[in-house]
Amino acid sequence: MKKRLLSALVLPMMLAACSTTGITTKTPQPVTGNELANGNWSLVQIDNQDIAQPEAAQAPTLTLAADLAANGHAGCNRYFGQAEVKDGKFRIEKMGMTMMLCPDSEMKIEQTFTQSLSDWNKVSISGDTMTMTNAKHTLTFARDVTATTAK
Repeated sequence: MKKRLLSALVLPMMLAACSTTGITTKTPQPVTGNELANGNWSLVQIDNQDIAQPEAAQAPTLTLAADLAANGHAGCNRYFGQAEVKDGKFRIEKMGMTMMLCPDSEMKIEQTFTQSLSDWNKVSISGDTMTMTNAKHTLTFARDVTATTAK
């Protein structure tokens, strides 16, 4: 009887010792072009600060086609270019854009946004949030669900 009782007590402890804790130390995999393709994103933060624009102003956007052709609204002007993804890093090469003049607050956001997208950025996606980080800035985007469902 004592052996059965001892076995009944020891077996759960042995099984618990062999189980995992659910904590993983797996390194996140670099984002690929396929994960970014056909994506629509709206800029929500620069350097962990919410974007403060006048209500009439449109937040900067990033739309990526299947071939990573990029376009969107930069805060004041429209832009376009060809995105590249290498080793989990992202940039838009040879960006072109319209040349309208807007209030200083919008132009400052646009300048930071376009310069950041032109540089190589480490990119990560977690759920509906994408973060791009380079030596100068961190851009945080929210997935634009209305743009994806409108297609």
